Amino acid sequence: MVMQWEAEGRSRAQTSGCSADRWRTTHTAWNPPTTDIGTAGVAKMQVCLVVILPLLWPLINAQVPHWGPCPEPVTQPAFNFKLFMGRWFEIAKLPAQFEKGRCIETNFTLQFDGTARVLSSEILKGELRTMEGTAVVEDKKNPAKLGISFSYVLPYTPYWIISTDYINSALVYSCTDVLRLFHVDFAWILGRSRSLPESTINHGKEVFTKNNIDVSRMVASRQQGCDKLP
Repeated sequence: MVMQWEAEGRSRAQTSGCSADRWRTTHTAWNPPTTDIGTAGVAKMQVCLVVILPLLWPLINAQVPHWGPCPEPVTQPAFNFKLFMGRWFEIAKLPAQFEKGRCIETNFTLQFDGTARVLSSEILKGELRTMEGTAVVEDKKNPAKLGISFSYVLPYTPYWIISTDYINSALVYSCTDVLRLFHVDFAWILGRSRSLPESTINHGKEVFTKNNIDVSRMVASRQQGCDKLP
C-alpha cells in the first residue's frame, strides 16, 4: 500500500493557498528568497505553517520527522519501467500509519498509454482490502522517479526506485518536506517472493543509509499465512 495520507494532506494544503510547489522538494524545491521577504512574507509563511501542520499531523504522528529538506538519493540508473511491472511483496518498511495489515503486496500492470495500473492489497482484521491507482514516470530524464496516485483529484505521490534487479528485489523511497524545515519519509524493501535472504535485506538497508535515509526504525513486514487469503 502507498502514501494515501501524504497525498490527501498535499491536496488540502493546495486548496488552502499554501501550494504544494512551495513545500514538496521531491519535485520542485521551495527555495527561500535571498533577500528580505518582509513582514508580509513572514506572515504568509506563518499562515502556511498553521494550515499545513494540522493537515499533516496524522502523517507526522505516524512517522519520525527529520529536520531539514528531503534527501536526494541516487535512483536506479537506466530504469526500465516495463521490467518493473508485475507483483511485488512488501518485505520490510519504515512504519506507516496507512499500512496496518499483513500480506501487503502491489501489482503493476502496464497500460496502453504508458502508465501503469497499480493494485495494492493487504489483509486487515481478517478481510482482504484493495486499493487501485495509477503509476507514471514523472521525470523522463530520470525514469526511476515514479509518481503514484489513488485518486483522479489528488496529485501524484513520489515513488522513487532507488535500486532493483527487476527479478528479485527493489528498494523504494518516498519523501515529503514542509517548507524545507523538516521532512517525513517512507522506505520499502520489496521482493518478487514473500521472503528475501537476510543478506539481501541488510544490503538494502545499507543502500538506504548511504543515501542519507534513516532506516533505523525499519521493521519486517508480515508475510506469513498469506496462502490462505480471505
